[in-house]
Amino acid sequence: MSEFERQADDLEAIQAPDEMLDGTAVATLARPVPHIGRESPRAKPRGGLGVTLSLAKTGANTFAKKVGSLPARSAATMGRSVILAASVLRYAVTDTLSLKLSFGELIIQAWSLLKVTALPAILMAIPFGGMVAVQVSGLVNEVGANSLVGAVTGVAVLRQGAPVTAGLLMGGAAAAAIASDFGARAIREELDALRTLGIDPVRRLVVPRFLALQLITPILVVIVIAMGVGAAFVIATTVNGVTPGSFWLSFGSFAKMVDLWFTLAKGFLFAAIVAVISAQRGMEAKGGPRGVADAVNASVVLNVILIIGVNLGITQLQTMFFPMAVA
Repeated sequence: MSEFERQADDLEAIQAPDEMLDGTAVATLARPVPHIGRESPRAKPRGGLGVTLSLAKTGANTFAKKVGSLPARSAATMGRSVILAASVLRYAVTDTLSLKLSFGELIIQAWSLLKVTALPAILMAIPFGGMVAVQVSGLVNEVGANSLVGAVTGVAVLRQGAPVTAGLLMGGAAAAAIASDFGARAIREELDALRTLGIDPVRRLVVPRFLALQLITPILVVIVIAMGVGAAFVIATTVNGVTPGSFWLSFGSFAKMVDLWFTLAKGFLFAAIVAVISAQRGMEAKGGPRGVADAVNASVVLNVILIIGVNLGITQLQTMFFPMAVA
């Protein structure tokens, strides 16, 4: 049979009535035609519990890997911070002695950082001194030792209030300014351009900001001491009935010069921590504006944690070797 005759027989079979069709033809014609462009009503939904468990397992593995890599990444970050701190100290000394330091940039940065920290220092020191005076006055009134209000409040502000307040201000306002500046430069690839030109960003940008923070530290400490002790004096004399003479006499009896030196040393150390951490976080910013914001947040959080921890350690050493006594 030729091909033409076979095709004609198939056509006749399709056009024949149902009773003339054999079982094969009927089965063929009764086969459902698949729907085009839409799912069959009986089609099983994709995904399900297996896919959900697979995604959960993948997420758990990713989280476990991130947590497991935290110690290594933390150690690497600490190592880079130590290297940056060593470079900053070396260039700060050598450039200052050889007069290669950009003193104009130093003055500009010092003034910019002082503007963002001086007023908050006043606003923080006054409530701090008043709060200490209120708490201490209520306690000493119970034991009849009003003459010691000046000693307690003054020494508290001198030993703890001034350095911690100055450190937190530098770790907040100054750190945000430094980290955002370096983060914006890193995103715009200005730091890479400086390296291409043979200019070290640490020497050109970080060192002036480091020295600027060191320069404004004594100013912030003096502001906090003056405002804190002044607020404590006003609260003690006007609210709690302490005589001005007894306040200053007790303050002078317990406050010593070694307390002031420790306060300044804490301030300089806090300034160094803020400069190094903020510069490093900003220089390593990635991912556009969001990366800059993350760098600023990280620098502020790290600075606050380190300042509180270092202050605790120095206070312990001060208490061990220079205990409080009548001057």
